[in-house]
Amino acid sequence: MPRYKLEWLNSLSQEEFVRVVGPVFEHSPWIAEAAWAQRPFASVEELHRALVKVVREAGEERQLQLIRAHPDLVGRAALAGTLTPESNREQASAGLGRLTPEEIAAFQSNNQAYREKFGFPFVICARLNKKEAILKGFEARLKNTRTQEIAAALEEISKIAWLRLMDLMDGEERAV
Repeated sequence: MPRYKLEWLNSLSQEEFVRVVGPVFEHSPWIAEAAWAQRPFASVEELHRALVKVVREAGEERQLQLIRAHPDLVGRAALAGTLTPESNREQASAGLGRLTPEEIAAFQSNNQAYREKFGFPFVICARLNKKEAILKGFEARLKNTRTQEIAAALEEISKIAWLRLMDLMDGEERAV
């Protein structure tokens, strides 16, 4: 994966910026498109804050579109091998590519219960969790209200975006 300098990202046209930064948010290039106008960014943290601000100010319908753009963990896309490269790496890092049939069934059952209750997929930053913690996360978060879950999903998406942004940046630009 190529690594970029912030100075170079700041110099990009909107189209190029969206091509590079857009995948930081799953199937939602509109976020990078809107944040582009706030360049130049003084730091990667400032870029991340600008991206997250676009999401925060987008309104609930757009936020739900973003949440719904995420795949189910161990869902059809994962089992069929059609996840984005980023999602595939993230799910694999949590150990979700090496599950027993019973664990797959548990994920699928939790996904279904969660979708039935909230109307969108369960989103958690897989890179910061392992399969056991994710299963416990389902259990805890299924007790939340829809409003609490929208907020929780957006917080997890912010974490995912930060890690994906760090993956893009040259070592000099990366936070320690």
